Amino acid sequence: MGSCRRWGVLGLRKLVCPTHIISRAFSWFIIAGLMLSSMLSGCSPIYFLRAAYEEGRILWRRQPIADFLATPDLHNDTKEKLTTVLAVRDYAQNVLNLNVAGSYASYSYVDRPDLTYLVIAAPQTELRPYTWWFLVVGHVPYKGFFSKSEAQSEAERLHKQGYDTTIRTSAAFSTLGWFDDPLLSHLLRFDKIALSEVVFHELFHNTLYIKGAGAFNESAANFIGHRATIDFFNQRFGPDSAEHQRAVQLWQEELEFAGFIEDLIVDLSGLYQRNIAKQDKLRLREEVFARSQSEWARRIADQPAHRFRGFSQQPLNNAVLMHYGVYLNNLQLFESLYELEGRNLVRTIAALEQATQNGGEPFAALRSWLTKHRTGAIEQAG
Repeated sequence: MGSCRRWGVLGLRKLVCPTHIISRAFSWFIIAGLMLSSMLSGCSPIYFLRAAYEEGRILWRRQPIADFLATPDLHNDTKEKLTTVLAVRDYAQNVLNLNVAGSYASYSYVDRPDLTYLVIAAPQTELRPYTWWFLVVGHVPYKGFFSKSEAQSEAERLHKQGYDTTIRTSAAFSTLGWFDDPLLSHLLRFDKIALSEVVFHELFHNTLYIKGAGAFNESAANFIGHRATIDFFNQRFGPDSAEHQRAVQLWQEELEFAGFIEDLIVDLSGLYQRNIAKQDKLRLREEVFARSQSEWARRIADQPAHRFRGFSQQPLNNAVLMHYGVYLNNLQLFESLYELEGRNLVRTIAALEQATQNGGEPFAALRSWLTKHRTGAIEQAG
C-alpha cells in the first residue's frame, strides 16, 4: 500500500496500501470471493462485497482534476495541490517511466476523514507478522477494513488467540493499476511534499508489486516515494527551495528512525530467543520498550518537529514494531542500489525490476544483484 504509508500525532504517513485490493472486474472479484471465502483466511463474502461496494463508490465519484480545477471559488491552496498532483503524475510517467496510465488524473470525494483501518498482528514473543492470504496479492502482513468496528472485531479475535495487535488508519490505497485510481479528497489536507510522496508511492505499486512480499513492496515504494519527491521538487523549484530542502530532511528523518527500529528489533530478537519462561520475556520486553523510548526521546530532544517524535510516547508491542518493519524494512539496501546506479532514480527503478524478475525472496535477490554488480564495477574499474 501502503501503509500503505502515516498521519497524526505519531507522524505515521505511509499507511496507504490496505490489502483489500480490488481486481479488474467487480463481478469476477465478487464471484471469486463467494466461491473461495471458505478457503481464504479471514475473508468472508461480506468482506469482498463491502470492498467492491466501497471501491465502486470511489470510482463512481471520479471527475477529471482538470475539470475540478475550473470550480468557481476554489481555494488557492487546493488549486496548488491539485496542480502539483498533475505535475507529479507527469513526472512519474515521462521522467521515471512509471506505469501511470489514468491514475491520479481524476478526483473523488470521500465523505469521511479516515478511508480505511488496517489491522496488524504478531506473536507476543516473536517478531514475525501475522499474515492474511488474498487471491490477487497472496500473503500480506495487514488486513484493511472500511469499518472501524470491523477492524476492532478482527483485532479482538486475534488478541484472544494470544497475538499482539494494533490498528492504523489509512488515507488511500492502490488497485495496482487494475483501475485508474483517483486522488481522494481527504488527501488534500496534506502538504505538497507529503501529497507528492503518496502519489509517487502508489504509482510505484502500479509499476512493481511482488505477490506475497508485503514488506518489500511497501519499503520499496516508501523509498521511491521519498527519492522521487526529492528529485521532483529539485527539478521544479531548485535545490535551495523550501520544498526540496524539506523533502530531503524528511527522508533523512525516515532513514534515521528506520536504523533505530532495526537496532530495537535486534535487541528484542535476542531476548525472545532466550530459554526463559514466556512471562519473563513479556516482563523484560517492557524494559526494552521503555529504554528504547527514552533513548529515542534523548536523540531527538533538539528536533521537536521530527516526524517520528511520537514514538517515545506511544504504546508498544510486537504488532506496532511489525508495522514499522513493513514500511521501513532495509531502506539502506535501496539507498545502496541508488548509490550504485549513480543516484539516478530511473536506473534504480530499472535495476529493482531486473533484480526481482526471476522470483525468490526479493530482498535476497536484491542483495545478490548488488553483490554481482558491485563486483563487476570493481573489475571494470581495475
